[in-house]
Amino acid sequence: MARQPVASVKDSRGKLKNPHAHPVTRVLVANRGEIAVRVMRACHELGIPTVAVYSTADRKALHVRSADQAVHIGPPPALESYLNVDALIAAARATGADAIHPGYGFLSENSAFAERVEREGLTFVGPPASAMRAMGAKIESRAIMQSAGVPIVPGTDGSDDPAQIAAAARKIGLPVFIKASAGGGGKGMRVVTDAAQLETAARAAIGEARSAFGNGTVYVEKRIERPRHIEFQVLADRHGSVVHLFERECSIQRRHQKVLEETPSRALTPALRAKMGEAAVAAAKAVGYVSAGTIEFIVDADGNFYFLEMNTRIQVEHPVTEMTTGIDLVQWQLRIARGEPLDFVQKDLAQRGHSIECRIYAEDEAHNFMPSCGVINLLRQPAGPGIRVDSGVYEGVEVTPFYDPILAKLVVHAEDRDGARRRMLRALDEYVVHGVRTGVDMHRRILNHPAFMRGDVTTAFLDEHAADILSPAPADVPDEAFVAAALAEQLGVGRATPGAAGGNAGAAGPGPWQRVGRWQVGGDA
Repeated sequence: MARQPVASVKDSRGKLKNPHAHPVTRVLVANRGEIAVRVMRACHELGIPTVAVYSTADRKALHVRSADQAVHIGPPPALESYLNVDALIAAARATGADAIHPGYGFLSENSAFAERVEREGLTFVGPPASAMRAMGAKIESRAIMQSAGVPIVPGTDGSDDPAQIAAAARKIGLPVFIKASAGGGGKGMRVVTDAAQLETAARAAIGEARSAFGNGTVYVEKRIERPRHIEFQVLADRHGSVVHLFERECSIQRRHQKVLEETPSRALTPALRAKMGEAAVAAAKAVGYVSAGTIEFIVDADGNFYFLEMNTRIQVEHPVTEMTTGIDLVQWQLRIARGEPLDFVQKDLAQRGHSIECRIYAEDEAHNFMPSCGVINLLRQPAGPGIRVDSGVYEGVEVTPFYDPILAKLVVHAEDRDGARRRMLRALDEYVVHGVRTGVDMHRRILNHPAFMRGDVTTAFLDEHAADILSPAPADVPDEAFVAAALAEQLGVGRATPGAAGGNAGAAGPGPWQRVGRWQVGGDA
């Protein structure tokens, strides 16, 4: 592979040195859960010691057990722990960490945090604060993209006046989105299809944006009907090299949050893929981007694509890109942070096979996806060819109500899309969680839906097929004897409770694990 040239200067002893070099010899991971574990694994493979931070609620969490050192930073509320910048900096100082990786969520896209880290003489494993600010402000980022020749959705400048926003929306024409300029994750966003509701929706969006982000500025964007949500992964080093690592299809969403992701997308021709990839690289270059980032687009039924936003961090769904390109994105975040140039160029990169990711949340699908809390007293994660589980939990750990309810990301890879779909179904059948409810059954119904099998997915997929997918399917619930037998097998004993019947390994038909694997039960029972 072609290595990019590194600009060098001589040190006081006449030896060449890299002016972009930054110290990354001990990394504090300013996050929790599966992404913290994922970052620590990348660090350990590079020989870099890690530091975990944890709240009181996470004292027994997997990321704490995975690190070389761990520092308690406060009580359960995120504002008093994972968002406490002073506590994070103090933890880095106390442990000798010279770099901080923010993961995703929490402070990962907070430009003030990135600046504080650098001001303290530490290395921020991520993009420059200037790029974060430019892409974090949706109105500014739209203007930058337009100047860079990247297509944008028709829209307006920002305002915090409901009457002005309503007037702008009428001019563009319904339906429209009203979006928070500083927003993300669906917060401060309203869809308006009725002109009579414009001012009410604008007022609500402004209030939510002010509450969530401390900034009530919103803007209007034309709603593209039944689009696909397709994003491109980019990597940029400190030496001016920028590449894209192809697309991820992220159209299956609920409440504007992704549920299942895959790559490649069935919607892209080679020509459209190349055109969108070039636009993604141009977008990253336009803001002087460094590190891993994602350019999100929406694509209409005619193949027209429009810039949506840039996520200036590692994405939840990054594993599908890693599975199909062979590039470890988190390791490259670390290598770029310490000044290394990319050792490949665009022509070196290719997609191989197909990958699908299912997000496994502790949620109760039957009750509007309410978070499900409790102790995971039984856990079996799938394995075998082409299976990857990025997990943040283990058997015996408690799932608390304080944080995002994601338990794990289940990822598969196969030669083609249908092979990946069938492999994911097999993996879901092997996934056993007892103690909290999960969306495993929902993922099965998505994967078995005829529209998904045809590749006919848009951001309206779950709304259009809610009756088939979101309604709880009839459950083949095993009796208590089989649950007890599974628990007994886990514990290595003959009987789990008085009267519990054990499984017969020599008998025909499914054993207790196969039957429990298709059953999600809530509570601690």
